[in-house]
Amino acid sequence: MMRKAWMAVALALLASTAQAQEGEDSKGRTVRTDAPQLIPNKIILVGDSTMAPMSGWASIFCAHHVKSSTACLNLGRGGRSTRSYRQEGSWDIALAEARVPGYRKTYVLIQFAHNDQSTVAERWTDMGKEFPANLRRMVEEVRAAGAVPVLLTPLTRREFRQGKLLNTLAPWSARVREVAGALKVPLVDLNAASAAAVQRMGAEQAMTLAQAEPNAAERAAARDGTTLKPRPAAEARLPDVPTTADGPRGQFQRKFDYTHVGDKGAELFAALVARELAMAVPDLRSQIAP
Repeated sequence: MMRKAWMAVALALLASTAQAQEGEDSKGRTVRTDAPQLIPNKIILVGDSTMAPMSGWASIFCAHHVKSSTACLNLGRGGRSTRSYRQEGSWDIALAEARVPGYRKTYVLIQFAHNDQSTVAERWTDMGKEFPANLRRMVEEVRAAGAVPVLLTPLTRREFRQGKLLNTLAPWSARVREVAGALKVPLVDLNAASAAAVQRMGAEQAMTLAQAEPNAAERAAARDGTTLKPRPAAEARLPDVPTTADGPRGQFQRKFDYTHVGDKGAELFAALVARELAMAVPDLRSQIAP
């Protein structure tokens, strides 16, 4: 019933567009005096820190690769898995956004695995059963909300051994592909595309995609083709930025690691997503900029 109501709204908007008001210009010529009704698309991005604002690619994607005729909302959150994103209520927020009427189509892009791979109790999921089951449930609920699900394989990490990228998320990406194939869901294979890009760059150049500069030991190791073990977050972070008493209080500390991205990394991977999404969802091609 709700879907029928949304269709009625869209048809009413189209009808109002067809009933153009007319007037005359200074030379007596008939001209339209109204603006055509905009019926936009909407993209909602759901995922972990590799998608989240200030640590991932999705905000740059919305800012630089989506036309103004499409609303773009980044709901990526750091440290979340397919389990914890739902348990904390973030998934309910995403579904509520997916149900908002007035859009031609709403697309929900879903990218997880980094924290499903974690050993933290509230995050980890079993790769063989729980992780794909969680993705299946997300897909089904997006469709029930009247939106279009799009699955993304996880962004690669940038760890190397003897010049070869260690793509530890490859097995998890395989599970995402299986779910997409079984449920006939559009797939953006970000893992494959990002892994290929990072491998071409090599260990040392790939460090430029991080949020902060590596230290001398990390750079030297990468020059030889093998990255060091990531430093603890507290050690890898840049110094705190001083704040004024009445200024912004929200803090975000950039750090060097092989997972999260700074501005250069966000630009690179957002462009990859734009390219892959245009191929996976042809209806969005006119709304996606390279």
